[in-house]
Amino acid sequence: MDYLVTAVSAELIPALVSSVEELFREDGGRHDDRMDLSWPHREGSAYYTELLADEDALCLVVRGGNGIAGHLVGRLRRHDALHPGVVTALLESMRVAAGERRTGLGTALVERFEEWAEDNGANGFEVTAYAANAGALAFYRRHGFREAEVTLRR
Repeated sequence: MDYLVTAVSAELIPALVSSVEELFREDGGRHDDRMDLSWPHREGSAYYTELLADEDALCLVVRGGNGIAGHLVGRLRRHDALHPGVVTALLESMRVAAGERRTGLGTALVERFEEWAEDNGANGFEVTAYAANAGALAFYRRHGFREAEVTLRR
């Protein structure tokens, strides 16, 4: 499979926002009845434009066989009084289009994120996924993530 992982530039913000909108619809919309599904449309462009200027943030898109096939947004958390000396790479948001899954695109995104994070001093990684999203949980486990906390909600 031919694919290209690209750092987001200003011209790619609309493609990133479009991918995030899809993630909100297919993941948040299915697993979180309190999620504001209009957030990406309303706030996404400004939010991701601001991230482009943040050296502790990474925004990626991946091009697959049918154009932009997904994204990854990550950040570094450098100062945590409860965990001194830990620089955590937070995988904030990730999506691969349904028709492009199991082709290596997600792995390419995660590997690029890990490389960037380690190059920037990360010595820990975190991701949050919905407990009911078995596919996402299995994917992240294959990439070495393990449960560290459980949030109970009502």
